Amino acid sequence: MSYTALYRKFRPDTFADVKGQDHIVTTLKNQLKAGRIGHAYLFTGTRGTGKTTIAKILARTVNCENPTDDGPCGECRICRAIAAGASMNVIEIDAASNNGVDNIREIVEEVSYSPAEGKYKVYIIDEVHMLSIGAFNALLKTLEEPPSYVIFILATTEVHKLPITILSRCQRYDFKRISIDTIAKRLEELTQAENVQVEEKALRYIAKTADGSMRDALSLLDQCIAFHLGKELTYDKVLDVLGAVDTEVFSRLLAFCLDRDVPGCVRLLEEIVMQGRELTQFVADFTWYLRNLMLVQASDNLEDVIDMSTDNLRRLKEEAGRIQPDQIVRYIRIFSELSGQIRYATQKRILVEIALIKLCRPQMETNEEAVLDRIRQMEDKLEKGVVYAGPPGGAAYGSPAGGSSAEAGPERPKMEWPAAIPDDVRYLVSKWPAIVGSAENPMKSYMKNAKLSLGNDNKLVLVLEDGLASDYFTQDPAHKAQLERLLSDFACKEIEVVIQTVKAQEDFQRNYVDLAQLVRMDIEIEEDEPEK
Repeated sequence: MSYTALYRKFRPDTFADVKGQDHIVTTLKNQLKAGRIGHAYLFTGTRGTGKTTIAKILARTVNCENPTDDGPCGECRICRAIAAGASMNVIEIDAASNNGVDNIREIVEEVSYSPAEGKYKVYIIDEVHMLSIGAFNALLKTLEEPPSYVIFILATTEVHKLPITILSRCQRYDFKRISIDTIAKRLEELTQAENVQVEEKALRYIAKTADGSMRDALSLLDQCIAFHLGKELTYDKVLDVLGAVDTEVFSRLLAFCLDRDVPGCVRLLEEIVMQGRELTQFVADFTWYLRNLMLVQASDNLEDVIDMSTDNLRRLKEEAGRIQPDQIVRYIRIFSELSGQIRYATQKRILVEIALIKLCRPQMETNEEAVLDRIRQMEDKLEKGVVYAGPPGGAAYGSPAGGSSAEAGPERPKMEWPAAIPDDVRYLVSKWPAIVGSAENPMKSYMKNAKLSLGNDNKLVLVLEDGLASDYFTQDPAHKAQLERLLSDFACKEIEVVIQTVKAQEDFQRNYVDLAQLVRMDIEIEEDEPEK
């Protein structure tokens, strides 16, 4: 016998089996008890929430020979005929493929014939919003005043597309998204019935991924069971099948973003891609993670809204203390825009990398949240070391003349000053951000990472790390000459530059005096431009 999917095998047969729609089930049961059955119902709501299921249960109940409080008996001849699809009393129509005027006219003609058996003829029109305008008009009169033995049940996921003339003729029932707890409990019941060993954490993740749809949850569970057939279904295995990412990865990614560590973000994304994770799901999950951070910051009493374990909630609260509310809003906005772009994109990884760089580089944007983030970034830099102690007996940058710099920040080791810094070198160091900004690429990008020092002959020394930057200036004399012309234009006199190369940043700190620490630089707002 062929295999039956879980969502079909466990489709509810009675009102008691329906989960998460108590407000609708109670209303319909009361109508059946009182004999106040309507002639036209409109079931609306997101996919997989039970619209068609409840429509079928209602259709069987009104025709059942021995109805119960929970719906049809399931044993009588009419119940069995409807369940087998052999009854002429229940007619299901897919409006997506039968949306023309002629299809509706056939229904209107059939309505005039009373049912051969049972009490009611029930027409279930699924995806009714797909009907054409002409079809809606053809249905109007019959929908308003059908024969006493006819019931129309219209189902749709897009109720806003229905004409107001249709809405006004129906009793409307809005189906809610089913909660994670309700879905997880239902999945647990089904796995026990199927003798499948599964972790509770795995079921809750499937329930969350289903986004309020019981049918989606059953389909995802079916997929996971099939992939790991005969084995216990663990949380990690569910992540593998669904191409999802553990929340610990989101914590690491947030730390990289807050530290403005673009290479770290890209390396972590590389790990996610190499593990075969689905980037669309990754974007959705990270956005959800940011949403939880925002809620944790907003109130201490939202534990019921944030579905996660106590340990993860405690860690989330710690992480929420590291980020400002406007930063979270900016992050959510960027990833929400990304989620709308990535679904049908061919280069998904590139879009995610661009979004991560935006998180790390607020100067790439000009909106209010980005400006606040840039100001905060500058304040962090000032706190971490832009304020340096001046020479003995002199004033510290950022403190009153002749005053102490102890209050401006932690005490830093004294720098060994050269005998004297020529005025032209001092001027060039102070204007270095402006000089870099006026250069053209690729020289501009190489100059940004250069260090400034003073040679024994009082010449300006440009210290570069070994690689493309040093090769650019040392292997082609024309590039060095172009740099000297640029400096000469700023200093209004001939400037000679000495190019030095170091293996690493530590070598510079050991062997050179950093003029940036000794000379006050003019700070520019557009300090860190995105690399090209």
